[in-house]
Amino acid sequence: MNIAYSPCPNDTFVFHAWAHGLIPGAPELNVTYADIDITNKWAANAEGPEVMKISYAALPWALTDYKLLPCGGALGRGCGPLVLTNGLSSDAGNAASLSGKRVAVPSERSTAYLLFRLWASRHVPGGIGEIIVMPFHEIMPAVRDGKIDAGLVIHEARFTYPSYGLTMLTDLGSWWEADTGLPIPLGAIIARRSLDSDAIAGWIRASVDYSWTHPGASQAYVMQHAQELSPDVAQAHIDLYVNAFTSDLGENGYAAVTALLGRAAEEGLVPSFDLSLLR
Repeated sequence: MNIAYSPCPNDTFVFHAWAHGLIPGAPELNVTYADIDITNKWAANAEGPEVMKISYAALPWALTDYKLLPCGGALGRGCGPLVLTNGLSSDAGNAASLSGKRVAVPSERSTAYLLFRLWASRHVPGGIGEIIVMPFHEIMPAVRDGKIDAGLVIHEARFTYPSYGLTMLTDLGSWWEADTGLPIPLGAIIARRSLDSDAIAGWIRASVDYSWTHPGASQAYVMQHAQELSPDVAQAHIDLYVNAFTSDLGENGYAAVTALLGRAAEEGLVPSFDLSLLR
C-alpha cells in the first residue's frame, strides 16, 4: 500500500510499526516522506497515494475522493501553531503591528494558516499585507534575519524558537481553545474511498499501540528522519502530538474538526461542503 506522511517525529512514531512489518495482517507499506504542503496539493487533485497525512484545513478539497480516518492524525490541546516575530522589534507583542506586513506560512491550505486567518480577521485591523509560503524549517531563520516581518510556525518550533531570538506574538492553539472550548485539529489521515477504511484504521491503531507499548522501538526510525533534532526535542514533539486523539478522534475530535471547517466555510475561507462527509 502506498502512503505519504511527513518525516516529523509524530508521524514516524505513529507509523513505525506498520512501516517495519510489525503489524500482523497489514499490507507492506511503500512510504513517501512529503511535506504537508505537498500532500495537501496531492489530495486536492486526487493525485496522491492511497493513504496520506494532510492538514485538516485541506479536507474540503479532498473529501470527494478521500475519507477522513478516525485515527493516526494530530489533534490535541496546547499544541497549536505560533505566530513569531523578531524579539528585537519594539512592537513584537502587538497583533495590530501585523497590519500590512509580510508573514510567512508553511502552506496555504494548512490548518495553521486557516487558524491564522480566523484569528487575524478579528485581531489585525486592515489585514495582513502579504502571505509568503515557505517550508516550515525556513521560516524562523527568515524572521530572525528580517526577510519577513512574522512567521507562522508548527511542530518542534514550539520548543526551539527562543534559540532564534524570536518572540511569540500569539499562540493560535490557546486562542482557539479559549474561543471554542475544543481541541485543535492539525493533521488528518485520509484514505481513498475505494479502500476498506475500517481495516486501515485498525492497522494504524495497532501501529500506534505498538509504539506506545514499546517506547524505544521507534527511536532509531524517528531520529533517522528527525531533521537534525535532538532526541529530547523529538520526544517532546511526540509527547505533544501523539495522544488519545491519535488513537481515536471521538466525539470531541469530530466536534473540533466540524467547528473549524464549518466556521471557515461560513467566512469563505474554504469551499462549502457537506459536513456529514467528515464521518
